[in-house]
Amino acid sequence: MTFDDKININQKQLKLYRNLVRRRKYGEPVAYILNKKEFWKYNFYVDRNVLIPRPDTEIIIEETLKLLNKDAKKSVLDIGTGSGCIIISLAKERSKLYGSAIDISKKAIKVAKINAKIHQLKNRINFYNSSVDNFFKGKYDLIVSNPPYIRDYKIKCLDKDIICYEPLVSLNGGPNGSLVLNKVIKKSSSLIKIGGKLILEIGYDQRLEIMKLLRNNGFYLNKIVKDYAKNDRCVIATKT
Repeated sequence: MTFDDKININQKQLKLYRNLVRRRKYGEPVAYILNKKEFWKYNFYVDRNVLIPRPDTEIIIEETLKLLNKDAKKSVLDIGTGSGCIIISLAKERSKLYGSAIDISKKAIKVAKINAKIHQLKNRINFYNSSVDNFFKGKYDLIVSNPPYIRDYKIKCLDKDIICYEPLVSLNGGPNGSLVLNKVIKKSSSLIKIGGKLILEIGYDQRLEIMKLLRNNGFYLNKIVKDYAKNDRCVIATKT
C-alpha cells in the first residue's frame, strides 16, 4: 500500500477514529487510548487504573536478572505491582521463578491478572489486594518494588497528561517522598530471607535518606544504579 492508495471506511469506523483523535487532543496518553504499552520485551494491557510502565523502570528488570540464575528456583515478591509489568517480565525471563504481587488497588490487581493471563503466567504468580503494612505471606529470595516516591507538593508540576489521567496514589510519596518507601523497606525486612535482595526504584534526590532507612532496617547497600539521565534510580540491597 502506498500513500496514494485509498481506503474506504464506514461511518462506525470514522466515528471511532474521530473519538480516538479527540481523546488524544485533550491529552489522554496514547497507552490508555490503545490499552497497550510495551515494557522490557513485552506488551502489557494498561488502563487508567495503573501507571503507564516507563523505560527507567526497566533498570529493575536488568538488575534483578543479574541476580537470578536461570536454573535456580526463586521466590520473588513485587510490592505495588500495578499492571504487573515487573513481576511478569521477570517470570518470562526466568522459567523457575515463582512470584507474588501485591497492590492496594483492587482495580490494579484486576489489570495485573489480565496481563498474567495474556502472558500465560497465572499459575506462577499469586496476586493479592493488600497494603504492604498488612501483608504477611511467605519469605522471599528477592523483593522488587517501584513505590510512589514523588513529593506531594511536586505532583502539581508534573505533565498535564500525568496529572489528569494517571492514578496519583501510585505517584504520591508524601511530604518528603519517602512515606511509602519507608513502609516498603521496613516490611521487606521481615518478608525477605537472610541474604535476600531488595531492589527498589527511588527518586533522584533520595540517596542519603534511603541509605539510612536500609541501614536501620538490617540491609547492606550493594549499589545504586543511575537511570538513562544519569540520576540515581535503582537501589540493590542485601538483608543481613
